[in-house]
Amino acid sequence: MTTKPTTLRLRHLDKVINGLRTSDGAGVKLKRIISPTPSNAFDPFLLLDEFASDEAADYIGGFPDHPHRGFETVTYMLAGAMLHRDHLGNQGHLRAGDVQWMTAAHGIIHSEMPEQEDGLLQGFQLWINLPASEKMKPPHYQDIAAADIPKVDLTAGGYIKVIAGDYVGADGTVTTGAVAGVSTQPVYFDIVLSPGQQLSIPVALAHTAVIYVYEGRVTADTDNGVLIAGQLGQLVAGDGIVLSTGDTSAKLLLLAAQPIGEPVVQAGPFVMNTTAEIEQAFRDYRDGVLAV
Repeated sequence: MTTKPTTLRLRHLDKVINGLRTSDGAGVKLKRIISPTPSNAFDPFLLLDEFASDEAADYIGGFPDHPHRGFETVTYMLAGAMLHRDHLGNQGHLRAGDVQWMTAAHGIIHSEMPEQEDGLLQGFQLWINLPASEKMKPPHYQDIAAADIPKVDLTAGGYIKVIAGDYVGADGTVTTGAVAGVSTQPVYFDIVLSPGQQLSIPVALAHTAVIYVYEGRVTADTDNGVLIAGQLGQLVAGDGIVLSTGDTSAKLLLLAAQPIGEPVVQAGPFVMNTTAEIEQAFRDYRDGVLAV
């Protein structure tokens, strides 16, 4: 499929966040990039964690059984292996390059446990909010093997893994991501750039857009706004993003999605629109009907 290329109005770097070291689950050490906040500054993105360690003590406890309601979790593995199990009897083995897109919606109780006792475990978990009209729908999954994620090789070197959304190349060629049918129209690209490379990417004007650099450094706009490994940048006001590297390569995630624009009340593993709905979620969990 091809479309006619257009001139992009490039976004500029508005906000920079440094990831914070923390732990979650049964003592899993990770870096929290986006945290739930009252301002919901990254609507519809609620949380972004990076886990990366070759020390088993940092991850071996995993994430034992825990509930979710009202949003989606996206787990993307770069290295290592995790086992997902839930109360419905589903299970999935996540390996390097695999993605699990889990829509918790009405409720799910699941665990995420490492399937290794040593070696590197690395990846990301992203939480994406659901609109009120979808929060109480039945839960479902999209499990995507690494081999099924489209990969675009860039002419100047590097590549883009198109996990979700459409990538429109300079010649107008459209590559559609592995995940579709999500109401917030998310874009999730894993991008690797070679030294001395520049890349322009169209994004919808109304979408929230952020990039997270997990290796190297990137200039993220035409005003020389630099992001280094461990930093997230929010890019605003435009329908395109320009990325460039200096004398080293870089690896980063590009995330974009349609804001929902609804009130957000978050408490632990539940994300709803009102305090009353959060209280109901806790009651449902206590009464054993959250995930029925």
